[in-house]
Amino acid sequence: MNRFVKKYATPFVTGFFVISAVSGTALFFHWQPGLFHSMHAWLSMVLLVPFVLHMWRNWPQFLGYFRSRTMLVACGISVLAAVAFMVTTGHRGGNPAQRLFPILTHAPLTDLAPLLHATPDELAARLTHTGYAVRSTDETLDEIASAAGQKSNDVLLKILPQHGGGGGRHR
Repeated sequence: MNRFVKKYATPFVTGFFVISAVSGTALFFHWQPGLFHSMHAWLSMVLLVPFVLHMWRNWPQFLGYFRSRTMLVACGISVLAAVAFMVTTGHRGGNPAQRLFPILTHAPLTDLAPLLHATPDELAARLTHTGYAVRSTDETLDEIASAAGQKSNDVLLKILPQHGGGGGRHR
């Protein structure tokens, strides 16, 4: 194992870092995010394995960096930059749909229709066509779903417009 670590840890760290840097740059500039997102997320996790092996192999030398203020300053600035991003980005992170769906499902069809590029009557017709009872366009998806014994998120997904292929572009 020790021979393997000595021989391969640094080359694998280098290879996976290059992949992470390229895919991260592509994501930053929104170049083919569908192509790069999973690669970046998963291979960045894989990068941790050779990184840990590299750190294990070079631990005494690594500890030597902490004898100078340079490493402490660099680590401090890195942590401050990370905290600054977390504080100033203005959202809790996670999937934005989890925060958006309750807003949409509590809105009456009359308010929801313009967002979905439809009239309230068109939304009511879509829902009726899929088996839901719509008494009024002033009803919310939450009310319609409750009456049907369904989840409001499922009802919302059924009336969202379907768009095919996007050429990799976000809109």
